[in-house]
Amino acid sequence: MNLLSLGIDLVAIIVLAFGVYFQRYRRREVMVAMIGLNVGVLAVSTALTGASVGLGLGLGLFGVLSIIRLRSSELSHAEVAYYFVSLAMGLLAGLTFDPTWLGQTLIALLVAVMFLADHPALFGGYRHQVLTLDRAITDEMELRTELSTLLGAEIKQFTIQRVDQVRDTTVVDVRYRVRTATPLAAESATDDERVGASSPAH
Repeated sequence: MNLLSLGIDLVAIIVLAFGVYFQRYRRREVMVAMIGLNVGVLAVSTALTGASVGLGLGLGLFGVLSIIRLRSSELSHAEVAYYFVSLAMGLLAGLTFDPTWLGQTLIALLVAVMFLADHPALFGGYRHQVLTLDRAITDEMELRTELSTLLGAEIKQFTIQRVDQVRDTTVVDVRYRVRTATPLAAESATDDERVGASSPAH
């Protein structure tokens, strides 16, 4: 096994798990699973490369591991992507490439792609919710207006999941963009200014 590839993979999974994923999602159990999966796949792929087995077995292992789900809790689509990338990095680090820098470059590329693709600044104002309204609304234009007023947002897409005429409720899956997304730091600064302005002068 190339020791440089091993070092790059370990640095990459630490950056991805601690520096990118945990800072954005704060789920320790998923972060631990990502690191364990990465190191485990690295060890197995390295052993398969050194043993007298075909590449097909290694790819078969990759296919089996790629369909594993964490049964303890649900994962979002973004978290599944992190999970899959950690698996892919371990496999890339354990396999032998010609030229050798190809696998190392792909590992770095995966980390960079996840950092940029899941950055909060990219489509940060877009949200997704499943709402239950206390009215049975079948008219889509009326429902759009109701959702826009309720959420204070620009409605991009919505799907009516259920209309209950007996209980007078509507369940709708809605995707929207908030009109004003004030950063938390700015909100905190504004609150501090208000407190300072309301304090009596000495």
